[in-house]
Amino acid sequence: MDIQLKRGLLDVCVLAAIKNEDSYGYQIIKDMKPYLDLSESTLYTILKRLEAGQMLTVRMVEHQGRLRKYYHITQLGIERIDEFKEDWKDIEAIYRFITWEDGSNE
Repeated sequence: MDIQLKRGLLDVCVLAAIKNEDSYGYQIIKDMKPYLDLSESTLYTILKRLEAGQMLTVRMVEHQGRLRKYYHITQLGIERIDEFKEDWKDIEAIYRFITWEDGSNE
């Protein structure tokens, strides 16, 4: 898969994982596990990129004597998910065209 496409998809997946509830790294990985395998190093790179893009904010919370980073989606992050949903319609149309040309579209 094209690296830029994959990066964009993973960014939206992480935003979707925290859309309804603030969460922390390990929990995000657990929540995404049924859908895709994401390493901690990949997740934290994505989280830093999303924070720099102001699509999420971070707050520190003490948990069992240690500080844990909780991530919260911003309005920009919600808008990015909405943009993705609209873009996906175009991707589906392209897919249908490609599979039709291959004769695999019924």
